[in-house]
Amino acid sequence: MDIGNNKAGGRSLRLTACAASALLGWGVFAMPMPVHAQSADASQAGSTDTDSLDLPATTTTSTKSKTTKATNQSSTNTDTPVNGRLRLGGIDPTTTGSTLDDDLRRVNLRETGVDDLRARQYPDRDDAQGIPLGTFTLRPSINQSVNVERNRTGSTNDDHSFLQTDLRSTLTSDWDRHALTITGEGVWQKNLSGSGAEQPTVNLNADLRLDLPADTVAHITAGYQFFREDTSDPNAIANASKQSAVNQFNTGLSLERDFGVLRGTTAVALTRTVYSDAVLSDGTPVTLSDRNQTAGTWSGRIGYELSPALIPFLEADLGLAVYDQSHDSNGYARSNQSFGGKAGVELDLGEKMKGELGFGYQHTEFDDSRLAAIDSPTVDGKLAWSPQRGTDVSIGLATTVQPSTTAGESGYTAYQLTSTLSHQLRDDLTAKLSGGTIWRNYPSDSSFADETEYDAALGFTWGINRYLDLTSNVGYQLTSRKTGDDTRQVQAGVGLTVKR
Repeated sequence: MDIGNNKAGGRSLRLTACAASALLGWGVFAMPMPVHAQSADASQAGSTDTDSLDLPATTTTSTKSKTTKATNQSSTNTDTPVNGRLRLGGIDPTTTGSTLDDDLRRVNLRETGVDDLRARQYPDRDDAQGIPLGTFTLRPSINQSVNVERNRTGSTNDDHSFLQTDLRSTLTSDWDRHALTITGEGVWQKNLSGSGAEQPTVNLNADLRLDLPADTVAHITAGYQFFREDTSDPNAIANASKQSAVNQFNTGLSLERDFGVLRGTTAVALTRTVYSDAVLSDGTPVTLSDRNQTAGTWSGRIGYELSPALIPFLEADLGLAVYDQSHDSNGYARSNQSFGGKAGVELDLGEKMKGELGFGYQHTEFDDSRLAAIDSPTVDGKLAWSPQRGTDVSIGLATTVQPSTTAGESGYTAYQLTSTLSHQLRDDLTAKLSGGTIWRNYPSDSSFADETEYDAALGFTWGINRYLDLTSNVGYQLTSRKTGDDTRQVQAGVGLTVKR
């Protein structure tokens, strides 16, 4: 029996060796053939559709990668070569893991050529494509409008008409990994009649997203804002012909990482604020350098993924604001420290609805013991909803603590609600309705009474062609005060936008 078994085993080994030799020889013989043979077959039978190949799927995209691709959507490249190069080893874990197409392996899909618009439904209409600059796409636009504005406070009217120039530009990268987005906006106003306040603004922001290994995403941000303080602001100088110009410089760093069903985020931010002099009606300058400050914040969030669409979270934050001058012109130490926390939930239903809502509490304490601490409940949130193609709804909630400049007053809590409804009436006509309110809530022991600001606006944009838009808008704003006169503002304008 043992001898018979050995013979049978030897016969099996010989058969196995013969089969292996035959396969190896066929492989060596056939090795140089595929390129030429397939090329010949392709020339006779046409191009090969790589999607029809029955290959095993190797996609290992994380939830974070899916989110990244959702915000960088573009059309799929259909110009696949006949002989797609297979990448069988060394797949980068931060990519999609595809072995068929280089475009499918990109963390970022290719930048679209349309100005933040959906794919054209009408082939005879061309939208602005932007200006390619290497691996970037620049989309600039300029709007020139003529506006009229009427302001009424009590029995005092302040009417004026003015020219307004709006400059907007977006520079976006088209890289395989990581992403850089730079946005810029500027508004310049020139009075044609009347003596109303001109409100120039500048807003520049840069966001560098780094796609790191292990489902980690980092954001490095920087920005600059310039604006003139509004006459309706509680800290504005009364009877000033020109309010202070405010310059803000900010930078920040954040890290996001997935730990299975847990999601963690931590962020730090720095803001430098500088105020210029205000000018009284008689030409006397008022120095406001005692308001210059540097503020820093830290926040941390942990979320638990009940499902990809529902993530409850807890968040904590710390803040510190240091004024250049230890005491302001009234002798008060305005530097302050704050801490707070909130609990909420994130909602992600894909392209139809995304947002979050959180409720919490914040405590702000000042260096000067004569200034009462500000304790306030907070509500913050944002929602983006698209009930149907061509219709977009956005809602925002924000709570901020604003220090005061009045002697003996610590400040107030501002609760802000903003909402926007945009609807595409036709392929070349879009209507936009916006509204909001700000409630300024002072502490109970304050000498100031609460006030509420309401605003609403309606605008239309008609796309004459891919380079030219006709715009029109009308808006209304009401500032209601428990003590003092209310302020009403009506504004209307028409303009022309040139874009590329």
